[in-house]
Amino acid sequence: MSSTIRSSDNRPTRASCAEIRLAAIPVLIRVCALVITRVLLAPFSMAEGDASGAEPIRYEGDDEAGQGSELHPAPGQVFAGPAAPTSQIESDREEKDDLLDLHLLERWDAWKDPVYDRIGLKYGFDYNSLGYVATSSPGDIGAASGVVRLFGSWDFFGRGTKDTGGLIYKIELRHRYTDTTPAEFGAEIGYAGFLNPLFTDQEFRVTHLHWRQSLLDGRLVGYLGWLDITDYTDVYALASPWTAFSNLAFSSGGGAIGGLPDGALGLMVGGFVTDKLYANFGLVDANADPTHIGQGFETFFGDFETFKSFEVGWTSDPDLLFVNNVHVTFWQIDARAEAGTPSGWGVNFSATAAVAKAFLPFLRGGWAKDGGSLYEGTVSAGVGYQTPGSDSLLGVGVNWSRPNQSTFGADLGSQFTGEFFYRAQLTQRVQITPSMQLIGNPAENPDKSFLAVFGLRLRAAF
Repeated sequence: MSSTIRSSDNRPTRASCAEIRLAAIPVLIRVCALVITRVLLAPFSMAEGDASGAEPIRYEGDDEAGQGSELHPAPGQVFAGPAAPTSQIESDREEKDDLLDLHLLERWDAWKDPVYDRIGLKYGFDYNSLGYVATSSPGDIGAASGVVRLFGSWDFFGRGTKDTGGLIYKIELRHRYTDTTPAEFGAEIGYAGFLNPLFTDQEFRVTHLHWRQSLLDGRLVGYLGWLDITDYTDVYALASPWTAFSNLAFSSGGGAIGGLPDGALGLMVGGFVTDKLYANFGLVDANADPTHIGQGFETFFGDFETFKSFEVGWTSDPDLLFVNNVHVTFWQIDARAEAGTPSGWGVNFSATAAVAKAFLPFLRGGWAKDGGSLYEGTVSAGVGYQTPGSDSLLGVGVNWSRPNQSTFGADLGSQFTGEFFYRAQLTQRVQITPSMQLIGNPAENPDKSFLAVFGLRLRAAF
């Protein structure tokens, strides 16, 4: 989930960008009104076990737990967070109670299934789009971009068991629609942070290309190759900016982990000490560049400036690792000569637990000493709610953060962030997510005490 941003020479004109933003505003308002109305009425129209036959999400103790969603990872996906390729494929394949009740890709899925049976290959691809409009900005008032992703796994050993060995891969093409991308838009409005760290214009990049080996009936897992550390570092069920909260403050690290490298050459080893206690350790290249992963050999073995993490935690069940979970994560990053960032270290904590089969409250935070982290301190709290009988998801979160002086070069004051989103499952593979982010005391915009940013995210998977 690297937040590195580079510019593009092929940008639309400011006039055309303004026209696009103005045309998009009424559409955004209508869609938000439709979806929010749906979620407000849903609790009254979709009672548990209603006549439609829809089942609520299930947790520990249920006999027929659904598998593959953020709140219920499929068995065998230990230490693979909700945005990991294997978890995303399982989530996409899960049968969903969508709003439009359309099943458009059954033949496509039936065609893909025998491929795994023959050669062990699973694959998926999706298109993601995100746009923002702010109530006020010293610069651009809006931002938008898109991402195409190809992802999957290729199991060579242990097919059909928990002890598989094979390749994990994810390739992306990130591109801008407007002068400013959503990843840059936080800085544009004076916010010290990322409204969404993923939607950049980095074009071609490789975030995952590694060997994954599971042993001891899935209780021990190892990665070797090019990794995304957010698959296993400070993860919880709502951490993916692709499908849940957008703001980095509610994602892995909460802004208080320096670097967050992806497409990074390295290794990870994790396992369960008991049925409920686990630990993992990772070491990766701190200078990773997912747009040129071949340089990883030179930067890792030549510079050997690395990012290390160690996490220890508790869960009620390995299959609910990111749902019912309490963990503490320690990290350290070396000084990076080329990037000009100092060494640093820090600690993060997280606690989440499913309540009444539908709610997922969370309390998370972190503290950092230098290392290029956005924040020296951060605390987040909130809740996720899954509409009974549906894969649609509601999330509300609040965050306090204090920007890191060594990163921003100034002693900036505390800022406050709130985010509300509703992910509507339109069809089996199409999600649309209107959102609202409220920013109090934006640290780099002292002329404003309050800003609001309205967003609309689309994901179409195949």
